[in-house]
Amino acid sequence: MNQKHTFSPLVRRPARRALIVIATALLLPAAAVMPRVYAVIEAHHRIYTVKDVPAHRVAIIFGAQVYPDGHLSDMLADRVATGAVLYHAGKADVLLMTGDNHVAMYNEPEAMRRYALKLGVPDDAIVLDYAGFRTYDSCYRARDIFKVDAAILVTQRFHLDRALLTCRGLGVEAVGVPADAVRPEGYNPGDLTFSQMREFPATTVAALDLLVHRKPRFLGEPLPILAKAR
Repeated sequence: MNQKHTFSPLVRRPARRALIVIATALLLPAAAVMPRVYAVIEAHHRIYTVKDVPAHRVAIIFGAQVYPDGHLSDMLADRVATGAVLYHAGKADVLLMTGDNHVAMYNEPEAMRRYALKLGVPDDAIVLDYAGFRTYDSCYRARDIFKVDAAILVTQRFHLDRALLTCRGLGVEAVGVPADAVRPEGYNPGDLTFSQMREFPATTVAALDLLVHRKPRFLGEPLPILAKAR
């Protein structure tokens, strides 16, 4: 007589848990990598040099570290310098400098403005966004506060993919210019490696922000900037 075998829940549960653990171990790396891969592919044909980028009314310069003495980090100095080159080449009329000013003693946009003035950019061609705490916030505020619907994005190549994904996901028609060519000696290898690796989780977070339509920490009244264009 055939006997039907049965397995108790106590036997099945460990197997299910093992499958869940294995599936999670396989899916988590994919979840972290896929948004980054998508961002790189999408950005590929939207990245230009200063010479061949289409002219726009606005270039968005993303903030980065400023030292306690007011000096810009190498990466930030390159971003501002690239923005200045775009302005002088007639590729952008207004430079929107967006960065962190969460406390009175730390002010990325103002430090960026001072450096741009030294590079010959007139003050009336500079607009400061003091609440650009993250790339997502900068792009969102560019659209909703400063009423930017198209722009050149200026940052390092490793960050440009995420910036383009974010701005375009928010409806800002954006192209990018890498800010890597100004400093021929390159950056500190440790800083560069950390920044490159950081883009994997940061791009995943940006994709989630776009998915849930997250609002930035601060908004406010609209301040259209195109009236300042030359």
